[in-house]
Amino acid sequence: MAKKEFKAESKQLLNLMINSIYTHREIFLREIVSNASDAIDKLHYRSITEADIPLSREDFRIDISIDPEARTVTVSDNGVGMTVEDMEANLGVIAHSGSLDFKSTMESVDDVDIIGQFGVGFYSSFLVSDRVTVRSRPYGQEQAWEWVSDGADGYTVGECEKETHGTDVVMHIRDDLEDEDYGRYLDEYVIEDLVKKYSDYVRWPIHMQLERGSMEETGETDEEGNPKREWVTRTEDTVVNSMVPIWQRPRDEVSDDDCRAFYREKFRDYEDPVAIIRVNAEGAVSYRAMLFIPRVAPYNFYSRDFEPGLQLYSSGVMIMDKCKDLLPDCFRFVRGVVDSPDLSLNISREILQHDRQLTTIRNNLEKKIRNELARLLSEDRESYEVFHSNFGTQLKYGIVDGFGAKAETLRDLVLFDSFEKGSKITLREYVDAMPEGQERIYYASAESIARAKQLPQAEQVRDRGYDILGLVEDVDEFAVRTLREYDGRQFCDISGNDLGLESDEERKDSDAREESEREVLDFVKDVLGDRVESVRLSRVLKTHAVCLSTVGDVSLEMERYFSSIPGGPEDVRARRVLEINADHPAFDALKRARIEDPDRAGSMAEIMYAQAVLIAGMPMDDVLDYSERIFGLF
Repeated sequence: MAKKEFKAESKQLLNLMINSIYTHREIFLREIVSNASDAIDKLHYRSITEADIPLSREDFRIDISIDPEARTVTVSDNGVGMTVEDMEANLGVIAHSGSLDFKSTMESVDDVDIIGQFGVGFYSSFLVSDRVTVRSRPYGQEQAWEWVSDGADGYTVGECEKETHGTDVVMHIRDDLEDEDYGRYLDEYVIEDLVKKYSDYVRWPIHMQLERGSMEETGETDEEGNPKREWVTRTEDTVVNSMVPIWQRPRDEVSDDDCRAFYREKFRDYEDPVAIIRVNAEGAVSYRAMLFIPRVAPYNFYSRDFEPGLQLYSSGVMIMDKCKDLLPDCFRFVRGVVDSPDLSLNISREILQHDRQLTTIRNNLEKKIRNELARLLSEDRESYEVFHSNFGTQLKYGIVDGFGAKAETLRDLVLFDSFEKGSKITLREYVDAMPEGQERIYYASAESIARAKQLPQAEQVRDRGYDILGLVEDVDEFAVRTLREYDGRQFCDISGNDLGLESDEERKDSDAREESEREVLDFVKDVLGDRVESVRLSRVLKTHAVCLSTVGDVSLEMERYFSSIPGGPEDVRARRVLEINADHPAFDALKRARIEDPDRAGSMAEIMYAQAVLIAGMPMDDVLDYSERIFGLF
């Protein structure tokens, strides 16, 4: 038989496909099994539409056999088979798809679904093989044909003997290299695992001859009369794929307990999920999905090692183990599978070609997940709070991410600590409980809720009967600042410069009083220098002498956060304001000292500032100087 050249870009194109397009060599088996499934689909379709083909669904199968001595892996099907013309068209032309042609011309018939693109996926066999032989006999014909190729140099086609219709793909596995163990593909357990990983849900049974061992009685007894047992190994014909995925089965055939069991086994979680989302969508893009909202976070969830994404299938064939494009980052904790026959794939099933379909699925799933979380929050608060304790931080980061692109989607799903309730509440619950006259949503940022409640600024707010949200996570303040407002109410940091608690007349009185004490305040500012933006009489303090507030976009909590990041920005500093309670005895003592003993007054100003820093929970620049000044007052 004369060797023929490949049509198309020949050697360069084949080398490109083998070395560049496929990033994981193990997918060769997925591709060849998918082609075998396609061949059976074609004959099954004909058996439905042509009365003279006496075949039923139960007659079809795929077989995988391994010969370690010959170094071959063979995938056989009893599908439609190929004529010599088919071989020329499908195997002699790189990037030609016989399955694609068939799908475009066949009538719409249920239970027929072509998942492969025979021409290109077939060539993935050369990822692990140095020679590939295809023997095929078309259904209804006596003559079989053999196609043989060592790679990009070309191929031969000739007559051969084959007892049954269908196709055998015989892959001669390459010799091992120093950095590549090709021989592992001659291990039946490796091949079985690859079938379960990539082709578990192919609709036709995949058979392998596998060794199975068990303890069996020998027929003899020991000295005490007990039957003897020995380990016996037998080779058994075994169906290694499950064929019908749980998400493809009718809803009334799959209970929630079935789904939970599937989740625990599939995703190796010892806890049941808090929610299950099942989707059967038909329309512009048809797909099925089974999603799970976990109860607890994986140990590495908030690390760089965590890989988000849903398992992506096309008609039961796994395309990606973790497809990130199917989930927005705010819902990266969701686990599950998506299966769509509408996902078109280009020359590799690892590269999704039509982003429009993925985007449509992603948008739909985002709404489903959001609605399910809202339902859980409303109907099962206890479970939701368990979920939120693990993944609430992710939802809040989702608000901040993308300059608030997902803020509206997520704002009703996040919880914050309530000073008054002593528990977690939503922003809706806070606003609904606001008393008449309250115009802002007040919050306090600190490392703990107990520490937040100790902030002096909280006194006046709480005396008005207003609740305060305790923001105790690093991301909390960034989240509320991204939101800016909720239901028309602005967020207000109680450590900010203006809490909006004074009437116009009270504000005028406060301004006048502050102006009357200008000399004292300027004196303190001169002592503190650029450590503070300004010094003013406080309009929020009641029993405490001093506090720190800020002006501008950077709060004290933000300053602390950025300073805690190794290698983080050093110039992120809050513009500090020292507030002094004019009704506190300490202020009267300061005023007298400024006149009678300016040096002592300077020390008092330093102590006031240091006290305010301590109360705010910020690090003190010079603890020793603070201690000496305290003792210097005695």
